[in-house]
Amino acid sequence: MADVQANSGSLEGAIAALATTPRLLVALDFDGTLAPLVDRPEEARALPAAREAMLALTRAPDTRVALISGRAMQSLMHVAEPPEAVWLSGSHGVEVRLDAAPGVSLSEAEQGDLSRLREILEAAAAPFDDIWIEVKPAGFALHSRSATPQDAEEAERQAHERVSTELPAITERRGSNVLEFSVRSTTKGDAVRMLREAAGATAVLFAGDDVTDEDGFAVLGDADVGIKCGPGATAAKFRVEDPAAVARVLSRLAELRAH
Repeated sequence: MADVQANSGSLEGAIAALATTPRLLVALDFDGTLAPLVDRPEEARALPAAREAMLALTRAPDTRVALISGRAMQSLMHVAEPPEAVWLSGSHGVEVRLDAAPGVSLSEAEQGDLSRLREILEAAAAPFDDIWIEVKPAGFALHSRSATPQDAEEAERQAHERVSTELPAITERRGSNVLEFSVRSTTKGDAVRMLREAAGATAVLFAGDDVTDEDGFAVLGDADVGIKCGPGATAAKFRVEDPAAVARVLSRLAELRAH
């Protein structure tokens, strides 16, 4: 693993130790971690090597694989094409697919806030080219990857100011070229905790690339392994360069876990 940069210790050693844990949870972000970032989110696909390694881990003994994404569940299922053996957590933990059908139920008050939130974001996006809104079950995401930096900054400023004034209880999250708002306050950290408990995991590997993945790294313990994919400040113990490097780590873990 020559492409590994570690905050502390050796990733090779950490993976070897992780492979011996009685019950393992491998929790993975999708965009930017298993799949390269693309301008059109619906076109994202996991690298073949990353998908192969993920599937190999689903066949390993006492190992549970989960995808934890900011994407809405239907979008995640479309791009990841996960087998039923892979658990899913979408919309930053709001939506979950374990062994039952996914779903989320909003209260009447949450539905009212969601309607008002949509009006605000549509007004913020309307004056600008290449700013678009992704609909999620409990919120919306304002996407600006294809917009100019100036337009993105202004659209996000308008959205932030109006939402914070008119809907102060709304949860706001900033990611890579995206500003998200939700009527639910769950995070990827909440998703990691929930999946750990559901799996009865004795150790967790969590890999992600975005600032929203920091919530997941923050809940990891001493026996767990956090891997940051790409640049940026992080609480993860280890860092790798890109999704291809993540695929190599997962492949090595699958190989060790199988034996």
